[in-house]
Amino acid sequence: MVRWSLLLFGTLYPAYYSYKAVKSKDIKEYVKWMMYWIIFALFTTAETFTDIFLCWFPFYYELKIAFVAWLLSPYTKGSSLLYRKFVHPTLSSKEKEIDDCLVQAKDRSYDALVHFGKRGLNVAATAAVMAASKGQGALSERLRSFSMQDLTTIRGDGAPVPSGPPPSATVRTSSKHGQPKMSRSASESAGSSGTERE
Repeated sequence: MVRWSLLLFGTLYPAYYSYKAVKSKDIKEYVKWMMYWIIFALFTTAETFTDIFLCWFPFYYELKIAFVAWLLSPYTKGSSLLYRKFVHPTLSSKEKEIDDCLVQAKDRSYDALVHFGKRGLNVAATAAVMAASKGQGALSERLRSFSMQDLTTIRGDGAPVPSGPPPSATVRTSSKHGQPKMSRSASESAGSSGTERE
């Protein structure tokens, strides 16, 4: 019952009147409801902790409902009073520090997101390659050929790159055929001498 009362009087009623203030473009009403929402946000944050420690206190929930009614009342103007006496002076004096902390937290969270995103992609790629290499050799070779092709075609100037290995790399042939391993330059010179003979 208490939750429904707080929901009805603490959020739905003020939300409707906030809507009316925005619709009518009445600055006085708009400021009044903005002060209420700031106080209500602080109340909700504090309530999360006080519910844990003070729920055993007699009439605790009834006091919360009375506090919300006091905040909303046009006669007591509780939210306006709390905002002007406590919240505004405190936030005004600490505004620069709060802004700096928020900017740092935003930067750190972005850096952490990028870092963990890269790590996650690396882990996923490694797992996919491992699964492919364990399960099917043909699929593994196909994946490897695609990845090597992609790596060799990426250049800043957009010029096509030969798809073969670089000249200094060694070309390894299958030991099943019994052919010796030789470097590309050696195979090119052997190939060119073979074409000269013909």
